[in-house]
Amino acid sequence: MTFRSILFVCHGNICRSPTAEGVMRAKLEEAGLSLQIEVDSAGTHDYHVGEAPDPRSQQAARRRGYDLSAQRARQVCLADFERFDLVLAADLRNLTALRQHCPPALRHKLALMLAPLGGNREVPDPYYGGESGFDHVLDLLEAACDGWLERLQQDPLPR
Repeated sequence: MTFRSILFVCHGNICRSPTAEGVMRAKLEEAGLSLQIEVDSAGTHDYHVGEAPDPRSQQAARRRGYDLSAQRARQVCLADFERFDLVLAADLRNLTALRQHCPPALRHKLALMLAPLGGNREVPDPYYGGESGFDHVLDLLEAACDGWLERLQQDPLPR
């Protein structure tokens, strides 16, 4: 699969998906692919549109060298299904929501963020938990982004 653009999606776009976006941006930069691969994030719901990522997400990310401060929450729109080559949901609930709104001909672009780790694994929502939940989310997303990056490098983009 060759892809040039990736959209990470969670419920409100303030915890999991902006963290995934930040992690993938850093990994693409490190791999020298940041100018060739577009990365963004969005939420299936509009609860937090225009807000920065949750301060706990930002703090956990910052401790590992990721900067999420410039990101602002937005809601997935119909154009995203055309624009992005890969639309990655944090969990099955958000994947179901995406499937309901995605045109049938584009549903092949939908997958779970943790797909490279095998099975139907989900990124747990850390919003209502303690600080350790945000670190656990980072652990999962770093491993998943490594997996997506490996897939990307096995199927390189035309230059």
